[in-house]
Amino acid sequence: MGADHARKLARVVSGAELAAVTDFDARVAGAVAGEFGARVHADGVELIDDPAVDAVVIATRDDTHADLVLAALRAGKPVMCEKPLAPTADRCREVVAAQAALKIPVDLVTVGFMRRFDPPYIALREQVRSGELGAPLIAHCVSRTVHTYPGGDSASSITQSAIHELDIVPWLLDSPIVEVSWQHGRSSVNSAGRQDPQFYLMRTASDVLVTVELFLNARYGYDTRCEVVMEAGTSALTLPTHIVTDVERRRAVAYPEDWIPRYSDAYRIELQEWIDSIAKGRPSTLATAHDGLRASLVADALVESMRTNGSWVKVPD
Repeated sequence: MGADHARKLARVVSGAELAAVTDFDARVAGAVAGEFGARVHADGVELIDDPAVDAVVIATRDDTHADLVLAALRAGKPVMCEKPLAPTADRCREVVAAQAALKIPVDLVTVGFMRRFDPPYIALREQVRSGELGAPLIAHCVSRTVHTYPGGDSASSITQSAIHELDIVPWLLDSPIVEVSWQHGRSSVNSAGRQDPQFYLMRTASDVLVTVELFLNARYGYDTRCEVVMEAGTSALTLPTHIVTDVERRRAVAYPEDWIPRYSDAYRIELQEWIDSIAKGRPSTLATAHDGLRASLVADALVESMRTNGSWVKVPD
């Protein structure tokens, strides 16, 4: 993810220059830096403190996010942090409090919930909010990937992957998630020690019932789906694809292997908006630290439900 952000900033985002990179693996950092003549720093704090660095993108391991964001706040530099802002709501609260203490007119912290910039999601949101099909009643979300990375457990499936749905559903329906229940059935033989797939029931403040299926070892491809059922019809994302192949009496489309092709436009648009907002000294339209906190509060509630046999758990304000 970090390498993809670096390449987009260097190649396709106007007004940005890739000044420096760092990575836990120095060889990776050196390879990416070598493509663009950027400097390599030993660690994230050293990079943040570099006077030649004006703004920072954090795409490191989740448990490092909060500390690096706090370092950027101490340095007074705009920072875009990939999701989640932190693995727990308590750490998110630290970030929100640190930013509030600065008492500055434009927030420095933004969160990389890139689906807010995905053209299909934007079109779906506009359809829902137009009222043309009446009020939303139910929403169905599906998120499937080819396989999980090594490590992680059932809780990290929520905080690392389902966190996208926990942000995009309130954004899509214009209503916060107030109650959740974690459910499961049989686990895949490819689950690598975690419950996979997982299934969530969520209720918004507007009383829309939302279902989410998260299946990280689906094997067949990277696949994101979302359908909103309204009073007079439904609207759903369609599979983003450029071609259909007909061969041997079959018609088929190809699924991407990971998220980068599916959300390439969303990442590019998001990064461009972030750079433009910094250059003009205005608030960006990216998710805020408060949005990151709200998503983590829902994630914490789902983890609590998981640990209490699927009980319905209220999401705190």
